[in-house]
Amino acid sequence: MKELGKHLIVELFNCSASKINDLNHVEKVMIEAAVASNATIVEHRFHKFAPHGISGVLIIAESHFAIHTWPEYGYCAMDIFTCGDLTDNPAALKVIKEGLECQYHSAIEMKRGLLNLPDDQIHHKPVILHQTTPQPVR
Repeated sequence: MKELGKHLIVELFNCSASKINDLNHVEKVMIEAAVASNATIVEHRFHKFAPHGISGVLIIAESHFAIHTWPEYGYCAMDIFTCGDLTDNPAALKVIKEGLECQYHSAIEMKRGLLNLPDDQIHHKPVILHQTTPQPVR
């Protein structure tokens, strides 16, 4: 069976409190991570809470990256969800861990959208439905 996507559920511990409470820094690191993974950024939105903490999401053509920070605990919760075979999720995670000065982490990878179809019938991009043989739109 082939999956439609890979979903990394990540916990980052003992991160730099100042870095994970800096909206511009968190946004910059997340964008750098998406670029390092070969993802295509469509849109991004980040918000700083009072007195501390940041939530943010990158919408990527392949799905999304999301983060929520708790600077008072040096902790971040993250999702890296990508579809297709062209993104490098471990590369994204490496950039994020280094950029947020994470001391240790845990990560679980889930395969999403397991389908019992031949590989040539699994499309990660929209298909043109009026063709006799569906082809990915490029």
